[in-house]
Amino acid sequence: MQENQDTIFTDIPELQWVESRKDGTFREIKSYVLRSSYLRTFQIEAIRKYYGVFGLPFQEKKLNFTDVFGNDKPVVIEIGFGMGTSTERIAKDRDEYNYLGIEVFLSGFSKLLDRVGKEDLKNVRLMRFDAVQVLNSMIPDGSIAGFHIFFPDPWPKKKQQKRRLIQFPFAEILTRKLKKGGYIYCVTDWEEYAYQMLDVFSQVSDLSNPYQGFAPPRTWRPTTKFEQKGLAQKNPINEIWVEKI
Repeated sequence: MQENQDTIFTDIPELQWVESRKDGTFREIKSYVLRSSYLRTFQIEAIRKYYGVFGLPFQEKKLNFTDVFGNDKPVVIEIGFGMGTSTERIAKDRDEYNYLGIEVFLSGFSKLLDRVGKEDLKNVRLMRFDAVQVLNSMIPDGSIAGFHIFFPDPWPKKKQQKRRLIQFPFAEILTRKLKKGGYIYCVTDWEEYAYQMLDVFSQVSDLSNPYQGFAPPRTWRPTTKFEQKGLAQKNPINEIWVEKI
C-alpha cells in the first residue's frame, strides 16, 4: 500500500518545506529538483513514530551538538544520503562519531528514518532541508569533523552543470564549518565531475589534498547498489579527500 506524501505533511507540517525564502528575495540555484512521490505505509509510520526522536527541524538557530546527541563525540555531516544505506552502515561501524544526515527527498529520508528508529541508532539525526541553508543557519563555524558527499547528482548536460553541488562558494562554506584537521570526503562515478571537484577544492586556501589527486577508497565506506550499477557499466569510481589545514 502507498500513500501520497501530503498525508504526512498534515501531521508534521514542517516536513513540507525544504527551503526558507522570504518573498521577493533572490532564489539561489538548487542542486535538486523536487518531485511529488508516494510513500509506503511503513514510511508514513516511520515518520510518525521516529521523527520526534531522530529528526531535527530547520530553525534559524545554531545547533548545540552536545544537546542534540547527549555526548561530545565529533560530528560528521552527510549531504544527500539518498536511501541511506551507507549512512546506516558507517554510523554502526564507526560509532565513535555522531552523524547528521541531510536529504531533501522524502522517500529516502523516511526509509533511513525507519531503519535508524528500529535499530535505535542514537548517534544519528536526520534533517529534510536544503543543505546550504542548514549549514549557514544551524551549523557553528569550526564545529564539524567531516563531511560525506557520496554520488551527488552530476547534472551531466552542459546547461545543467550550474546545479552541481560542488562549486567554489559551497566549498568555502564547508571549509568554514570544519574543525582544523577536519575532512571533506566526496565520491562520484562521473569522471568529469570528479576533476571539477579536485579543481574546486584546490582553489580553497584552507584545504589541503594529501594525495595530490584522487584518494584511495576508504575501507569503511560500503559499496551501495547504485555504485554497483556504475561499476557494472565500467564507470570509474573516483574518490576525493581533502582536509582543513
